[in-house]
Amino acid sequence: MGTPKFAVPGLQALLESPDFNIVGVYTQPDKPVGRKQILTPPPIKALAVKNNIPIFQPKKIKTETENIKNLKPDLIVVIAYGQIIPQAILDIPQYGCINVHASLLPKYRGASCLAAPILNGDEKSGITIMKMDAGMDTGDIIKQISVKLSDKETLNSLHDRLSILGAEILTDTLKKYINGEIKTQKQDESKASYVSLIKKENGRLQVDLSATALERKVRAYNPWPGAFLRLNNGEKIKIIEAQVEKAVHQGKIGEIYIKNGHLALNCGQDILFILKLQRENRKVMNASDFLKGNQNILNLTAI
Repeated sequence: MGTPKFAVPGLQALLESPDFNIVGVYTQPDKPVGRKQILTPPPIKALAVKNNIPIFQPKKIKTETENIKNLKPDLIVVIAYGQIIPQAILDIPQYGCINVHASLLPKYRGASCLAAPILNGDEKSGITIMKMDAGMDTGDIIKQISVKLSDKETLNSLHDRLSILGAEILTDTLKKYINGEIKTQKQDESKASYVSLIKKENGRLQVDLSATALERKVRAYNPWPGAFLRLNNGEKIKIIEAQVEKAVHQGKIGEIYIKNGHLALNCGQDILFILKLQRENRKVMNASDFLKGNQNILNLTAI
């Protein structure tokens, strides 16, 4: 069971392993995408079609209990499926339902686990493989592996790193678990934290926050929902890349100006240098190129 690009390497790893026979793939229904609302299949579906695997796309997984029983799975692997699996389905396979989660559980339970460590300035993140139970990412841990985060880490880069890492350890971990070679561990509830679903409006950069917090937001929300400034003329400017300038600024919070050759923004603490940005319905530009035709931004304020 899986839906987005994150799940594709995991399915590929299972397909390439001689130890597993995939009897079906469950994914979300095709959805309209873009301005033209073109009906688009989930990324995992293309790989399943290519390998002639039966595909199931129910609107609600809870309606599929009998169908899954008929497939007679020994094990169900879940990677970013996008629906809560009911207990009736969790109980079907002999070896249970195994989830690949993109955080070091019990930290960052929930759907937005990739962005959270970047937003919070964590030094590491990782993959947890766990046996699912009825709770939200509360199951016993089978395998956990961590990665260091760089100060340039973006949502995109961490997504790709953890997606590949999860796939690399998946088949060996499953085999050892099935053979009884791994002792699972209970999660420490005292260390649990939850992250809610990211919404489009979460991308707004609140200029009264520190430059450090805003720069993390730029990286954590790249590419979606995208970090943006709202200007006092009503315009929205997307910030693609930025860096923190540790300095006491002169002037008002939200003021946009040139400092040391950089496009600068006064924040609640320190200064944010804007390196790449994008006006609505325009292409991404380096700040230096942007200023050649958009000097008027220096007369505006971020609010």
